Amino acid sequence: MDHQTDSSFSFLPHLEAKIRQTHNLARLLTKYADQLLEEYVQQQGEPFGLPGFSPPRLPLAGLSGPAPSHAGLPVSERLRQDAAALSALPALLDAVRRRQAELNPRAPRLLRSLEDAARQVRALGAAVETVLAALGAAARGPVPEPVATSALFTSNSAAGVFSAKVLGLHVCGLYGEWVSRTEGDLGQLVPGGVA
Repeated sequence: MDHQTDSSFSFLPHLEAKIRQTHNLARLLTKYADQLLEEYVQQQGEPFGLPGFSPPRLPLAGLSGPAPSHAGLPVSERLRQDAAALSALPALLDAVRRRQAELNPRAPRLLRSLEDAARQVRALGAAVETVLAALGAAARGPVPEPVATSALFTSNSAAGVFSAKVLGLHVCGLYGEWVSRTEGDLGQLVPGGVA
């Protein structure tokens, strides 16, 4: 009995450290996401970045922004949703990077930022799944790669190029929304409040 008690006490500091580490990563990625979105808009040309420009919201199979009801869910369920969204984002960011390599080959910084974002969100997703497992609330399995994006990213018509740029903008925006939401959800688990 004493050994079990001792091991659970030694496990708590490890869990707290993992939660803090994951929260700090989410906080850092939230800042990077803002920079990525700004950089993406700068590289797209007009009408992107013009005051009043409001691009259409193109649907993405398998991923949408956090629902308003997300805030009312238990923390473990919010983290499950965060993990599912984070697992879908790397493939989308990679697709945006490939399309931007065709549309903006002279924007190596943007391409590198998109590549970094995909790698970093993969790491954040894995860290969130580790926290969920430690809390005894494992994620519900991988989210399949969205299929509906391929046609939008491959069309070379003027409408197709514009749609691909809008879709890329939407993906960059979702990246920011989900890492920010993950940061907030993890912040509720950080001992002593948000650190």
